[in-house]
Amino acid sequence: MDSTNTQAAPGDWSPTSWKSKKVLQDVAYENQEELTSVLGKLNKLPPLVSHYEIKNLRKQLAEVAENKRFLLQGGDCAELFDYCSHEPIESKLKVLLQMSLILVWGGRTSVTRIARMAGQYAKPRSKPTEIVDGKEYTAFRGDNVNGIALAERDPDPQRLLGAYFHSAATINYVRALISGGFADLHHPETWNLKEWKFAHVENPAVRAEYQTIVNRLNDSLDFMRTIGADDPSKDAIRTVDMFTSHEGLLLDYETSLTRKVDGKYYNLGTHYLWIGDRTRQLDGGHVEYFRGLENPVGVKVGPSMKPEELGPLLDILDPNCEPGKVTLITRYGHDKVSVYLPAHIAAVKATNHKVVWCCDPMHGNTESTASGVKTRRFDHIATELGRAFRIHKECQSKLGGVHFELTGDPVTETIGGSMNLQESDLGRNYQTFCDPRLNYEQSLDIAFMIAKYYEGERSPMKHL
Repeated sequence: MDSTNTQAAPGDWSPTSWKSKKVLQDVAYENQEELTSVLGKLNKLPPLVSHYEIKNLRKQLAEVAENKRFLLQGGDCAELFDYCSHEPIESKLKVLLQMSLILVWGGRTSVTRIARMAGQYAKPRSKPTEIVDGKEYTAFRGDNVNGIALAERDPDPQRLLGAYFHSAATINYVRALISGGFADLHHPETWNLKEWKFAHVENPAVRAEYQTIVNRLNDSLDFMRTIGADDPSKDAIRTVDMFTSHEGLLLDYETSLTRKVDGKYYNLGTHYLWIGDRTRQLDGGHVEYFRGLENPVGVKVGPSMKPEELGPLLDILDPNCEPGKVTLITRYGHDKVSVYLPAHIAAVKATNHKVVWCCDPMHGNTESTASGVKTRRFDHIATELGRAFRIHKECQSKLGGVHFELTGDPVTETIGGSMNLQESDLGRNYQTFCDPRLNYEQSLDIAFMIAKYYEGERSPMKHL
């Protein structure tokens, strides 16, 4: 089925029909008149992405669902407005480009790149408030809701406008970089992140392994130039598609960026949205909003997802059973993936839906140290990912993508990896205000792990 041949939104749906449903993780604004005024301004502002770009992503995700591509999605847990600067944006692009190059080379597959960027400003919380020094404050919900400083914890509607303009600036700079040759495969050395604040955690083996791929790529490109196959009129090796995404949490904001194009409704504030594990209720406001969109959508699937709920949820979000329309982003934990994933795969196989299966090995593996520092262990992340690959294969399914919280910055937030970060290293450069991320070298570790899995699958010795 051609995934671009989509149907109009259901007749009983509108961009605001979600308001008749229960909405979890909603934000209570004290000044409703100011909120209405801000949403009115957002309604008049131009879109941040085009529906042509969204249709292109739909086509690529259909290919992922057909096992012709691999999905790489990554970025910050929660963006801050301060991240809207050239260095953080370039660093995230570099690490995603390097990871995708490793996957293309080792996996011999095309890669669809989706950044958790240009809009990932809101975060759900398990509790609406927190106690600090004996006083209760509203929890930090992300820069588009409130500030991390205790004096800025009241939800402020003006921050929604800030989210729009910071997203616009980020997207514009990403487009300028990509169109200006930043992703040119002839010069992958420009993606290197050379200046590390903590030299003691730099692993030369990781850099040497990556440099080997770069050298082999350069040899291949030299050969192509020699035989005339490197046609400068072709863009395939000079640029890439880089799509943006965020969790569609604040429905008032998302509705204000929903526009009707050619009789169909698109959220033009980003290319791709996902529903969180806390907001995927079948009768909830988030599922109601998402079911009318032409955008491809993701759903976080954790241990609390009952297998019998998956079929009905897919029927709501993907009534025409279009390949790649829905991505199921599984997040269990290294010790739970074997318990829950097989039943979820079986539930989907019992339907006519052709989803993209994507592993998020980050969220189920969060823990706190004895001193209360939130962290993750690289070994647990790698274990869940490896088990997900194996379980899908055993169930005659296919893991088509991965979803990581990562950064190109030299943070020390996740324990382990080839650099062997220890718990005692966490305080050296712990920056996140939300969940811990993979740093640059840990991200490359994961990319090499996936590439080697595919290399093993292609090996003729594998079947002996």
